[in-house]
Amino acid sequence: MTQTSDPQAPGAGGADAGAPPRPGQARALRFGWTTGACAAAAALGAARALLTGRADEGPVQIRLPRGGTARFDLAELTLAEGWARAGVVKDAGDDPDVTHGALVRARVSQAAPGTGVRFAAGEGVGVVTLPGLPLPPGEPAINPTPRAMIKGALRELAQELGAPADFEVEISIPGGEALAARTWNPRLGIVGGLSILGTTGIVRPFSCAAWIASIHRGVDVARATGLTHAVAATGATSERAAARLYPALPPAAFLDMGDFAGGLLKYLCRHPLPRLTIAGGFAKLTKLAQGALDLHSSRSQVDMARLAALAEALGADGARIRAANTALEALTIAGPRLAEAVARDAAAAALAILNGAPVEIEAIVVGRDGAVLARTPFAGPGAARTP
Repeated sequence: MTQTSDPQAPGAGGADAGAPPRPGQARALRFGWTTGACAAAAALGAARALLTGRADEGPVQIRLPRGGTARFDLAELTLAEGWARAGVVKDAGDDPDVTHGALVRARVSQAAPGTGVRFAAGEGVGVVTLPGLPLPPGEPAINPTPRAMIKGALRELAQELGAPADFEVEISIPGGEALAARTWNPRLGIVGGLSILGTTGIVRPFSCAAWIASIHRGVDVARATGLTHAVAATGATSERAAARLYPALPPAAFLDMGDFAGGLLKYLCRHPLPRLTIAGGFAKLTKLAQGALDLHSSRSQVDMARLAALAEALGADGARIRAANTALEALTIAGPRLAEAVARDAAAAALAILNGAPVEIEAIVVGRDGAVLARTPFAGPGAARTP
């Protein structure tokens, strides 16, 4: 059995179905599905079998976090006394994801009345052991959005069938522990396997050349349409936070920078826009502040010693920060003043890359919940005389 796995294919039902190629691409890169979407589909297939008592191997359809639906075929289905298990093979599209082709399984059993949906880590799924992540130590490494997707799918099914929505859901990925060795999970204190990830359900293909080309084309469009202010965000949460600050900016003003700060800033040296807002999470902007031009976790890291020294200058406990597991944990230790210092240094680093180009820079640090943690005034050419 195969998974319907191309959001750009007719009838696939993805939120980005039919999305056009990025400007400058010879062809549209094929999108895929996150492990979270696969886990939600597997859980729904297993729960359907459990509640109906039928080993229905037909496709399942899940809702995506930001609208739209996605349909998946089940690669396997087992129905037993008191439990059912289903599996979905992950297709990451054209993204070079280590989990591409992995089998994502969900074993679902009914739980005690009133307990809701509870999660467990099976084979190949890690457990959180250190602070600084979105989940507390001891929890299965099934991130908040995938949990919400699974809960929503199972509650909707239970309501449809008139059954209580109390389930024990165990997610597993055979071979996941070996795959996790190729990720940052061991360093982050996630032991035993992979994380179940995804904030949209969709994997956008990671192609450096294509992505950077699209950033350049975005700058070109902004300049050609007379825009004087653009926003470059590292991700969707940061972009939404900046959009709330600048509701009058049109869609063309928002550049999908992702991790490619250097690709954007170097291009702006030759093709300047009067104003640029850089918005990103604390860790991403910390790396920019420390001089990184590519902010992806596989190609740059937060220098915790440097971050500790910055925090010490603000009166924070540098020793605790040096021992911190993540940048987020360091921020928790040092408090808001550290976010302000990182925003200031990120803006200064961006101006240094621009090397005198007529671009004013503002930096915004955004929390995981979308709140603005720190924001600099515009700096650079003309900023002193511009309100």
